[in-house]
Amino acid sequence: MARFVANGFHRMDAIVPADLNEEAIGIFEAGLPGVPYGTPVEQAYEPGSFTRRLLEIPAIAGAVRSLVGADPTVDHHAIHIREPHEGSAQPLHGDAIIDTRIDAFDVQLMYYPQEVTGTMGGTLSVPGSHLRRTNESDTGRYQNLRGQTRLTCPPGTVVLLHHGIWHGGRRNDSDIRRYMYKIRFNPTVPQVRTWDVSDLDDPQVAAELNRYFPWCEHATGRLEIYNRVMMWRALTNNPQFDVEYWATRVANRPGRV
Repeated sequence: MARFVANGFHRMDAIVPADLNEEAIGIFEAGLPGVPYGTPVEQAYEPGSFTRRLLEIPAIAGAVRSLVGADPTVDHHAIHIREPHEGSAQPLHGDAIIDTRIDAFDVQLMYYPQEVTGTMGGTLSVPGSHLRRTNESDTGRYQNLRGQTRLTCPPGTVVLLHHGIWHGGRRNDSDIRRYMYKIRFNPTVPQVRTWDVSDLDDPQVAAELNRYFPWCEHATGRLEIYNRVMMWRALTNNPQFDVEYWATRVANRPGRV
């Protein structure tokens, strides 16, 4: 969880069985009906449906529950298809208007049913960018940032993203259609200790939250650490947690004699 707070994503390679991946292509070609905003997962996807079976894979179900808590709603879902030799890429963006929430966040599931090679483009993302508040495609004029990653993965890979991470679909220079299925989840319960917290006091937690990323200078990267500390305080219900005193300084309100 600390790594998710620092990076803005959780990746699970080849977590979906081969038979479901094979079924997915036909499902995506045919299309899926829309889901009204805010529909509970159990109402959005009937038992036995493709999406319900996808979300019931234990590792996926556990990760979603850890991140958004029990009984989330579906904000929306979409099938993204990048055609062969499409010749264009999606601008770098975050999937939200400026979102100042520290005590809550949405999670976006991205599922890749086929192998994604470098030639196929993949999804570009900027690790650690999710808490630098932007409005949708404010970052669209940037072509490349230091430390960015472009997803290549085996079939059946699922990535769970914080809604604010900067990302974009790269152009597909291969001869193969590329598919990605996205579902955005909204929490309905406080996102407080929704995961296994038995190792909450492990020193590695603070080490994960204290990471610097190459897209920002060392000094400005401290803002990301501060934002992570505030998010971690909310997630753990521990207002005293800090990393190198950053949040404590800002919160200091000395009494006057």
